[in-house]
Amino acid sequence: MALPQSECNADSRMRAGRIGRRRRGVQVKDLVDTTEMYLRTIYDLEEEGVVPLRARIAERLEQSGPTVSQTVARMERDGLLLVAGDRHLELTDKGRGLAIAVMRKHRLAERLLVDVIGLDWDQVHAEACRWEHVMSEEVERRLVEVLNNPTTSPYGNPIPGLAELGLNRPADNGETLIRLTDVPSGQPTAVVVRRLAEHVQSDPEVIGRLREAGVVPDARVTVVTKPGSVTITVPGHEGFDLSEEMAHAVQVKQV
Repeated sequence: MALPQSECNADSRMRAGRIGRRRRGVQVKDLVDTTEMYLRTIYDLEEEGVVPLRARIAERLEQSGPTVSQTVARMERDGLLLVAGDRHLELTDKGRGLAIAVMRKHRLAERLLVDVIGLDWDQVHAEACRWEHVMSEEVERRLVEVLNNPTTSPYGNPIPGLAELGLNRPADNGETLIRLTDVPSGQPTAVVVRRLAEHVQSDPEVIGRLREAGVVPDARVTVVTKPGSVTITVPGHEGFDLSEEMAHAVQVKQV
């Protein structure tokens, strides 16, 4: 029976734990850091324009409500986040700094896995979830050199915190992006794909279909929005429907 997918698959976490127990001097906590997973998930939600709530973390990491509440309470005590009056989660400066570092490692790992190793798109996100917890800053700096100073992931998302490695990052070009769900409805609209969020990548079937259909960063596509979904068509490929939830996690530029 197939195991359920999550932002970082639970089965992957268990395998990482077994490896950690076999390797001398490497502990499970060094391979999978729950705090880092929570911080990065909150950062993901912010990027996607989704209000960071404990319920959203429970959904994405496939953890129970009580487990999430306990972990969030601990992180609040540790000064990593605050629970606002309306119950949404806010990262503190300390928490945001850690979240940025984890996301930077994650997206550099994605670049390596795609550009150098040639891993299939539907496997990259889960693998990068493992690497993000064990990569040192020295390895990050070396990766930046090897990868020729990347500023975005293979999915178009900016690599944050490069300045913290002593590296310069080009200024934002000021391009206005919208989400697929915000494209005016009722008629075909031409757009250029810019970013596929982490949530899209976490579903191997969806990211695989997007890749096969040519829905990749800088691709020009035609979209038609309708209640509950968005139909995407790329020249030379068969059109397909993307759910509203996933379409919200795709950012585009209107042509």
